[in-house]
This record gives sequence, C-alpha cells and structure tokens, in this order.
Amino acid sequence: QVQLVESGGGLVQAGGSLRLSCTASGRTFSSYAMGWFRQAPGKEREFVARISWNGDTRYYADSVKGRFTISRDNAKNTVYLQMNSLKPEDTAVYYCARRSSLGIDYDYWGQGTQVTVSS
Repeated sequence: QVQLVESGGGLVQAGGSLRLSCTASGRTFSSYAMGWFRQAPGKEREFVARISWNGDTRYYADSVKGRFTISRDNAKNTVYLQMNSLKPEDTAVYYCARRSSLGIDYDYWGQGTQVTVSS
C-alpha cells in the first residue's frame, strides 16, 4: 500500500509564494510519474502539474504555467510544487497523486493540503 502525505499549505497574500511537499511511502516512488491536482470550493478537481519518473518531463496547466514549478527528489521519495506569484484564484485544496503504471490515470492520492490566497 502506498501512502502520500502532503504538507506546506497555508495562508498567503496575493503575490506570495508557497512550496508544497508530498512524501510517499514505499520503495518504488522513483518508478512512477507524479502529479499535483487542486480542487476549489464548488468546483471539480483540476490538473495542475505532472512530472516524469526521472524529472526530465514536466507538464503544467495553462493557468499555472510560468508561476508554478514541479520537481522531485527520488532519494527522499518526495515531489514538490513551488508556487510563486500566487493569485486568489489559486485557493484550493491541493492533492498529489501517483500516476498508474499504465500511464492512464492516477492510482494513489494524498489527503490534500489547503492553500488560501488572500487579496
């Protein structure tokens, strides 16, 4: 069983920065792509960013491109999301997830961490 634990959320003013972390249990972390998603109140969960198993390939939602950076440290079983120039519309619960071995969906999810950006 894989467990993903997010941390680093909080309250920040618009224009500020936060770094989210997601630490995974187990010894196979480095074999999987990882993703970040978010869900704002009353909205559906949306994709934020994804990183390949070795960190060579990264994808971002258009809404965060140029402001957010996804990275990983396989030695620490941790994936990060550096969020800069935060906007009130970035307010959401942020989740990390492990991409399945088939590369189609995500099979394990964290419990989420709240990010609130005040104007």
